[in-house]
Amino acid sequence: QLQLVESGGGLVQPGGSLRLSCEASGFTLDRYSIAWFRQAPGKEREGVSCISPSVSDGGIFYGGSVKGRFTISRDDAKNTVYLQMNRLKPEDTAVYYCAADVVWCSLDSSLFNYWGQGTQVTVAS
Repeated sequence: QLQLVESGGGLVQPGGSLRLSCEASGFTLDRYSIAWFRQAPGKEREGVSCISPSVSDGGIFYGGSVKGRFTISRDDAKNTVYLQMNRLKPEDTAVYYCAADVVWCSLDSSLFNYWGQGTQVTVAS
């Protein structure tokens, strides 16, 4: 019933940029923490970023491998969150998932019950 849909993935050259979107339906995102995770073949799921509800003072978190290159944001009026990815590297190649729940903002995937199906990001020459 509650659904998240990611979009914006694709093929990009190293050093390039992409913006991922995550749109929610069946619920309103404004009171939810929203996180991005990624998983590359043969690797465990990695926390990328999390943004707290606008009414919360919980803040924003980034994984160390993307800090300074990626930016998370939210547009509650559009029920959408975004992940702006700049200076992309081949090691950023993965399926990217968004997740949401009424929890403290975290990069721990076990705290999130609502997930999208993912969007593929490939960084290659």
